[in-house]
Amino acid sequence: MGQPLYLDHPSTTPVDPRVVEAMEPFWNERFGHPASRHHPYGWDAERAVDEARASVALLVGAEAREIVFTSGGTEADNLAVKGVAEAFVSKGRHLVTTAIENRPVADSCAWLESRGWEVTRVAVDESARVDPAAIDAAIRDDTVLVSVQWANPEVGTVQPISRSGGVCEARGVLFHTDATQAAAWLPLDVVAHDVHLLSLTAHRLYGPKGVGALYVRRRRPRVRLAAQIHGGGHERGLRGGTVNVPGVVGFGTAASLCREEHEDDARRVGALRDRLQAGLEEGVEGVRVLGASRGGRLPGVLALTVDGVEGESLLLGASGLAFSTGSACSSATLEPSPVLGAMGLSKAEADASVRFGLGRFTTEQDVDRAVGILTDAVVRIRRAGA
Repeated sequence: MGQPLYLDHPSTTPVDPRVVEAMEPFWNERFGHPASRHHPYGWDAERAVDEARASVALLVGAEAREIVFTSGGTEADNLAVKGVAEAFVSKGRHLVTTAIENRPVADSCAWLESRGWEVTRVAVDESARVDPAAIDAAIRDDTVLVSVQWANPEVGTVQPISRSGGVCEARGVLFHTDATQAAAWLPLDVVAHDVHLLSLTAHRLYGPKGVGALYVRRRRPRVRLAAQIHGGGHERGLRGGTVNVPGVVGFGTAASLCREEHEDDARRVGALRDRLQAGLEEGVEGVRVLGASRGGRLPGVLALTVDGVEGESLLLGASGLAFSTGSACSSATLEPSPVLGAMGLSKAEADASVRFGLGRFTTEQDVDRAVGILTDAVVRIRRAGA
């Protein structure tokens, strides 16, 4: 049997061949250390890193010197949340986040909470959207940071980031957003949206795994962070450790391609998502789409439940497809997803949920094949349970 059809792009994306080509020389021919300032090998590596930093900055509307490279989105989130908390502890010990944040932000907040910080987790509505007015109400005099994800990976809902950022700007509180899911699909502008810190990862926009970035605003206001990894003073002292030059080069290339092509990608893939939804609604009774309406969720995400069919059963029955269930937020736990629970779904409904993630290389033929496989699987599952 061949590999199943890949429909799990919110988890990770394949590396674009153009990104692989850009990275290739930096494994052996151009292998210098960017901190080696005494010979051409180091100069070449430093120049490549600088070019990649500029490309990533352009993706989010920032200056190159405001980009700190990390090992991925998880480290970027940790640096943002813990770094601000430690740097601004004299102002207060209160954080505001949401009930549906991804694990790096949620776990960082929980870690701080275990050390005496207070965390307010703002609720969401049935579509997983956060009300900026609720963010405003949660901010206190001792609040040092608000963190709201730009888009949710489980149901695709896009948050009103500009309004939340405006609330924080008006209240004089730093605002962080995890944009790891949004970057491949949406135009990002940290200045226009009043964002002070923003997390990215390369592997969700057709770049390599193991490299990410944190945008840190330098002016109006200048954001101070306490480094979480020490050693060597790299990345202007904010992140110790040798820069992953091939990965950073790949990240820069992926960011450039994303900036040039995201509108076309979003339009084409959004149409494919709608084709998948329409095909399933036509061929399967009892389909319920989760999250926001079409215009309010990511183009590549379709989360749904099918009446009387558990997600795990569908996952096993549709073995020709690679997608995910919503019953667990990670492979390390069998607990229901906190996101689905925050949206008001019962455990049974969460157990029935599945998520399909389409991407740059998904085709109409892929979608039609998926509809056929899923329709047949639902028929078999329902027949077996009759």
